[in-house]
Amino acid sequence: MRTPVDLAPPLPSPRGPLTEWLCRVLTRDPDDVASPGYRLHKAVASIPDTTTDDDAQLALHCIYELSYRGFAGVDDAWEWAPPLLDLRRALEARFERDVRAAVERAGLTAGAATVAEVLGRASGPSLSGHMAREGTRAEFVEFCVHRSAYQLKEADPHSWGLLRLSGPRKAALVEIQADEYGNGRVGRAHADLFADVLVALAVDASYGAHLDAIPAVTLATDNLVTLFGGHRRLRSALLGHLAGFEMTSVAPMSAYARAAGRLDLGPAVERFYDVHVEADEHHGALASSRLVGGDPEADGLSTPDILFGAAAMSVLEDRFARHLLDAWARGRSSLRTATTTPSGPDEHRAALAGPDRSPMLATPRAPGVQGTTQKFCARSSIG
Repeated sequence: MRTPVDLAPPLPSPRGPLTEWLCRVLTRDPDDVASPGYRLHKAVASIPDTTTDDDAQLALHCIYELSYRGFAGVDDAWEWAPPLLDLRRALEARFERDVRAAVERAGLTAGAATVAEVLGRASGPSLSGHMAREGTRAEFVEFCVHRSAYQLKEADPHSWGLLRLSGPRKAALVEIQADEYGNGRVGRAHADLFADVLVALAVDASYGAHLDAIPAVTLATDNLVTLFGGHRRLRSALLGHLAGFEMTSVAPMSAYARAAGRLDLGPAVERFYDVHVEADEHHGALASSRLVGGDPEADGLSTPDILFGAAAMSVLEDRFARHLLDAWARGRSSLRTATTTPSGPDEHRAALAGPDRSPMLATPRAPGVQGTTQKFCARSSIG
């Protein structure tokens, strides 16, 4: 029986001053909380790179989750509360800046004209190849715990694009998303199928159950989609992001299916990846020709932003793959441990020091893994 995935999860344990502030104030009435103002912005500004900072990524994830399932004991009014929007704007500005800088350093978009060209320039370790050849059951389980942050809400972030398109591009997105949601059949949505994967692996399939175990490098891949989806000005980047992984999904998903078979993980696990292989044979061509093809500018979109969205997906997925493979090569878990210290330099933690500072409210929760997937399948990282 599938574990319920629709209940709001508890707040996670804080990882630094930003999430300490969040976890404290989110249990209060939003009308009774003032913005931390300068101290908060100073804390965000002191982070060297938000794409790899645990405190920043968890804070952004928590803020975004208020627009999805929310958190137990947190008033839904917090979604648009001014103090939270203050923090959201500061974090998003830094996150977008850091992602754009990473894309520029990677050189994936310079002189490129199409998403296919951007993806063709990507290079990096193949996580799916490792899994197919030599990945262990423990590594596969750990991989799925990472992916649960996105996979249990698969397709939801890209659905923001439906509100901002019209004509053939909207029709293409509707077709892709309908398949992602199982075409209205209960239990057939890809998020539901991934919950079945977790159950088959004896892993807690509850929504948000593993948040305390998931590091910044993984949360960044999830937060990126909502950053793009939540802003109309970034709608072109959202389409590029979706096209990027639909166009590179088939080979990696086939590899994960082979890994599931080799490891005898069961039919539910193999089914999840087989379904993606079948769907994405069509989705990749549809995304390339109708979602981001033709003349985007004629439809009020931006080709440079479409290319940026695909490149950003590729760069962050490459970091994710390297993190997992490097940890496993060293004989370590790629998940966070209970002894992980809050992120950031001393000035980052000191930036929020003040009379309203309080101890962390949440207590550590076990990641729910007994033993030791999003489909962002850029060739550079998972393919």
